[in-house]
Amino acid sequence: MVSPSEAARRVLVTGCSGFTGRYVVEALVEAGHTVIDAEGAGSRFDLTQPTTVSAAIRAARPDYVIHLAAVSFVGHGDAAAFYAVNTVGTANLLEAILAEGIEPRRVVVASSANVYGNADAEPILESTPLAPVNHYAASKLAMEHIARSYSDRLPIVLTRPFNYSGVGQDESFLVPKLVAH
Repeated sequence: MVSPSEAARRVLVTGCSGFTGRYVVEALVEAGHTVIDAEGAGSRFDLTQPTTVSAAIRAARPDYVIHLAAVSFVGHGDAAAFYAVNTVGTANLLEAILAEGIEPRRVVVASSANVYGNADAEPILESTPLAPVNHYAASKLAMEHIARSYSDRLPIVLTRPFNYSGVGQDESFLVPKLVAH
């Protein structure tokens, strides 16, 4: 018999179709969890639209939330989109979880090591001063501050992944661009 801590869980993942999302979904499915693609859980899911975010949360009723959706290409041409999606979109997601009365066991929110900027420290530690140098990094740092403001009401875990690459990463990123050439 499987103990409750080992039982399959309903996991809502934002950004399922993104580079990281595809790998996370694969690992969750292999572990026996039910993955709910946020884009499929609500009609026309859009992080910038609170009503579509609430609809997705209401439909999914997840045990866990993994928030990966973001404007992630540093060279993206629309600075406002970084803040609309990465910062305000995350606030919309967290607010929807509360408004819908969902009590997830954990909400994982992906930030970025870009928040450290051009750090001189080696290795970079969590205590390294934060000094974002572009809109992407600034939007992620602002997102972290907003997420922390919900930590008294939601079990939030913030992550700061460093650069990684692999099969399926868009060629606008450095490593795939080099490989393609």
